[in-house]
Amino acid sequence: MKTVLITGANKGIGFETARQLLEHGFFVFMGSRNIENGAEAIKKLKAEGLTNVELVELDVTDLHSVRTAREEIGKKIDVLDVLINNAGINGGSAPYTVLDATGEEYLNAFHTNLMGTANVSQIFIDLLKKSPEPRIVNLSTSVGSLSLQSDPEWPAYHYAKYGVYAISKAALNMYTIQLAYELRDTNFKVNAVCPGLTKTDFTFFNGGEVSVAANRIIKYVLIGNDGPTGKFFSEETNPETGEIAW
Repeated sequence: MKTVLITGANKGIGFETARQLLEHGFFVFMGSRNIENGAEAIKKLKAEGLTNVELVELDVTDLHSVRTAREEIGKKIDVLDVLINNAGINGGSAPYTVLDATGEEYLNAFHTNLMGTANVSQIFIDLLKKSPEPRIVNLSTSVGSLSLQSDPEWPAYHYAKYGVYAISKAALNMYTIQLAYELRDTNFKVNAVCPGLTKTDFTFFNGGEVSVAANRIIKYVLIGNDGPTGKFFSEETNPETGEIAW
């Protein structure tokens, strides 16, 4: 049975991704910063008969929390097959412009969206290296594409800047490129995936269904050893191949 750790998995896209991977036969470690919220999420899954799931208290912004999670998971498994870096925050406040953003908002966004991902990836890499087909999926967004954000012909050019969030995700994209490069001579597949605008509390419940978003993520969990690595995918933006420009 393959194993997966999903950060920020107690709600929204992370929760639905956990559900679908359980249905695919994975054992899921559900990372949750809030232990009570995580326990409630586990309860919901088990009520559906999805029992191969375990709660892990995990705050990606807290190195001690990440290391403790690694210790606890390491007591139960020797191999981690998949890491989904799902945890993320907006970080900014309306009107979401860089002229209005504060230094604290930038730091908060980078702390979670970039540094949190980097810390979790680094601390769990030893377990991932023991998998014959390790996969890392970093949740990104088309809003973090420099190419799209600078293209006046892009349909979202005039309404989807989200300054602080977009900048932190652009940094995450570069991290994805660097990580994929460093693991290029291995069986790792490391990709950035935009789930698309999805109806969750993160988007004030605007957008598409979480089931669709989760399926877009899982596609890059399940790719074979001949699949892509070091790429950026957004099926919402490019329905034909999914790949979009950084």
